[in-house]
Amino acid sequence: MRGISKPVVVVRPPGPKTVKMSKMWKKLSEGDFTTPVIMDEQEGIWVKDIDGNIYVDFISGRCVANVGYRHPSIVKACKRQLDRSIHGASELAVRLTQRLVKITPGEFQKRVYYGLSGSDTSDCAIKAARWSKRRPYIVAFTGAYHGMTYGSLSVSSYTTSMRKGFYPVVPGVFFMPYPYCYRCPFGLEYPRCSLKCLGYIEDVAFKTYVAPEEVAAVIVEPIEGDAGWLVPPDNFLPGLRKLCDKYGIAFIAEEVQTGFGRTGKMWCCDHWSVVPDMITLGKSIAAGLPMSAVVMRSKLSESENGEVMSHGYTCMYNPVACAAALANIDVIEKERLVENSARVGEAMMKRLTEMREERRLIGDVRGKGLLIGVEIVKDKSSKEPGIVEADKIVEAALRRGIAMVSMGAFGTRSLRIAPPLVITEQQAMMALDLLDEAITEVERA
Repeated sequence: MRGISKPVVVVRPPGPKTVKMSKMWKKLSEGDFTTPVIMDEQEGIWVKDIDGNIYVDFISGRCVANVGYRHPSIVKACKRQLDRSIHGASELAVRLTQRLVKITPGEFQKRVYYGLSGSDTSDCAIKAARWSKRRPYIVAFTGAYHGMTYGSLSVSSYTTSMRKGFYPVVPGVFFMPYPYCYRCPFGLEYPRCSLKCLGYIEDVAFKTYVAPEEVAAVIVEPIEGDAGWLVPPDNFLPGLRKLCDKYGIAFIAEEVQTGFGRTGKMWCCDHWSVVPDMITLGKSIAAGLPMSAVVMRSKLSESENGEVMSHGYTCMYNPVACAAALANIDVIEKERLVENSARVGEAMMKRLTEMREERRLIGDVRGKGLLIGVEIVKDKSSKEPGIVEADKIVEAALRRGIAMVSMGAFGTRSLRIAPPLVITEQQAMMALDLLDEAITEVERA
């Protein structure tokens, strides 16, 4: 796939092989694939499906391939480790732990726990908060997606389909309104709203139905992901951090999707100079290999009598995944991918904002770095959610060689734009031109 400069669509997607495989998967497993493309080959920003179509991956495998697919440094590190060991504790685990302690926010003593998915990091963080604080309650936010294990499911509220039929979930979770300025839950406008969504926590919740001294932790996505990549006002996260400090509540930043340079900073919290007590990591941590981690203040892994919390998995800190994760961090730093994310993301935001002025189906454009949400509406004059229209745009984009998805909470739908951080500005503009064609096609239909 080297030398590819633009998408190549040889069979109208979904092609016959893809249709056949999708039907087989739906019959034998969980249902529909979570991606519009069944992969055959991947490299850089490109993915090739089993029918021979080559696409720009505009979602990075759901924010997994931050350094691009099969980066030579990652492949080399994994091959080298495969020739040495493939399971169990290793020196690499120690080195990775030291590296994560160094690069994550906070100049305090830390402890790292490993897992296999972003979902289980939420479980670990909740356990640590309750373990150390000896408090029963967790505060989460409306529209949140933290995963599908029971613990992570219990702090998620992205859609009822996640939780329907699985009750009772883990008790003691209270949901607060997340700032969604395009569709304010209080019907107000920022900044005249005085951040009522934040004020609600202390002025209403803490005074009427949950005592703050019984709250162990607040878990929050710095930018809410599956809800439609909702970017909070600049004073929201600092205000939330201040509230946690006031009542001795642990601040958990869920950076499974936003970490490792995705938003134009190494960590999304860095945009607001917020230092969390715990940060949860996954997806892009090992460039596609299954791995996750929670980095926390050491004292949050300890009970009042100094006993250390027990938590782990048989395949945690897998040596091949550790090798990939170390190489992944090296690539991000040496190739200055955080800076590229900020620079190319700014150019993409500018182009998309221009498209919003020209296209009636684009209601809002928001994001940071290469994490951009484009909310689709039936007509921006009414702001009525355009769920059908968004699905049609994704299909039209796929026919042009752009692989992407749309998601959204609260009955809305946004295009999720998150290409690998190695994408060039030229490649990004080429892809946006194709996306603009797709949106125009749906508008004219």
